[in-house]
Amino acid sequence: MAVKRLLIDGRLVETGRTFSSLNPATGEVLGEAPDATVADAEAAVEAARRAFDTTRWATDREFRVKCLNQLYQALNKHKEDLRELTIAEVGAPRVSTHGAGLDEPIELVRYYADLVAGLPETEELGEIEVRGQRHRRWVEKLPAGVVTAITAYNYPTQLALAKLAPALAAGCTVVLKGAPDTPLITLALGELIASDTEIPPGVVNVLTSSEIAVGEVLTTHPGVDMVTFTGSTPTGRKIMAAASETVKKVFLELGGKSAMIVLDDADFGLAAMVASFTICSHSGQGCAITSRMLVPRAHHDAIVEQVAAMLGQVRYGDPSDADNYMGPLISERQRDKVDAMVKRAVEAGATLVTGGEKVDPGYYYKPTLLSNVDPSSEVAQEEVFGPVLAVIPFDDDDDAVRIANDSIYGLSGGVYGADQERALSVARRIRTGTIGVNGGAWFAPDAPFGGFKQSGIGREMGVAGLEEFQERKTLAVVVA
Repeated sequence: MAVKRLLIDGRLVETGRTFSSLNPATGEVLGEAPDATVADAEAAVEAARRAFDTTRWATDREFRVKCLNQLYQALNKHKEDLRELTIAEVGAPRVSTHGAGLDEPIELVRYYADLVAGLPETEELGEIEVRGQRHRRWVEKLPAGVVTAITAYNYPTQLALAKLAPALAAGCTVVLKGAPDTPLITLALGELIASDTEIPPGVVNVLTSSEIAVGEVLTTHPGVDMVTFTGSTPTGRKIMAAASETVKKVFLELGGKSAMIVLDDADFGLAAMVASFTICSHSGQGCAITSRMLVPRAHHDAIVEQVAAMLGQVRYGDPSDADNYMGPLISERQRDKVDAMVKRAVEAGATLVTGGEKVDPGYYYKPTLLSNVDPSSEVAQEEVFGPVLAVIPFDDDDDAVRIANDSIYGLSGGVYGADQERALSVARRIRTGTIGVNGGAWFAPDAPFGGFKQSGIGREMGVAGLEEFQERKTLAVVVA
């Protein structure tokens, strides 16, 4: 695979050094990515600053819509190439690329092009009388400015476009930094922007780097107005602290430890199936995945037996094979982390029902079920980011709510029960940004996504996702 290039100030550029991207299904080198330096990061920020301050991008909404539609067409034109790259670099099973792995993120671009084209740019507040004069007041929605967008490895196209599309629609300019584990797919987006759209030089800049210092530039540079980051909560805390030095606007989409609550009147077989296939979705590498299954204490053993049977039916292996539902973890480092957490959970008293094994070659880990998990234990409190489901017993509805909310996270969750009103009542008490009842699907371009507590600040997607990249200016004139 040819070495891809950075996009800086409208030019596709190579650097004097590269780093390898590995295929997680084999552990072999897939390709080389340019290893951006601090100087490259500074050049990208300066280009974005210049494009925002001196071009028509921030003020010409019609032109922005045109360019977003060009990007949408380009993504669809090259979709199959992007699909194969996503499978090879991310380890995403083919089936997932027809959803959140690729196809659904592409639709975000069209959604925001259509949304911004139809939204009013001003909000009238009406007139007031002050000292005998009438004053007309209104609010104008303006772009936040230069945005640095830093993404994680698990869904690189979704995470990039969920930031890029609304930021561009709002009139911002962007420096996008891809995750070191999945640089090639992010660089491919930059190449499409450069070759297939009229987006002006500097409006979008795309970097990949193995240097921590590059991320530090992007979060502290005085030319940056806003930082948006998706990744772990510990890293999010550091970014928030770094951005505070220049009081940047910060938008964080961080970790989760979401709970699926199975009430005593639920269809246990259905809940077991959903829990099993959800935890194996992209090998558990999803921040909103329900990795805690809360079950009635009296039915704990029966439900665990059903979940174990379902996990045994999950096909895993080569992600390019359409028959496989689960692929590998992203790296040996991540697999070692998952395996170590499982071992510590067993040492702490949890029961290993099935799984808990590495599978070679590649970075595969068997679907894993832990039962009788203490809700205060590490595996119940910390994000594993692997195919590991922790089953926790509860006594009644109040106990289930207490356990679900006993977390620093508050991203997502689910409730299952035959009495929908009761299930909804429980769901409303869970402090999370999204939640599904009896399998209700909330994920869509128009639905705001984000979390409470240490799961983040702000919302992606929907109108709220656009507003994150806007500032409001209140104006007034004397009319009489």
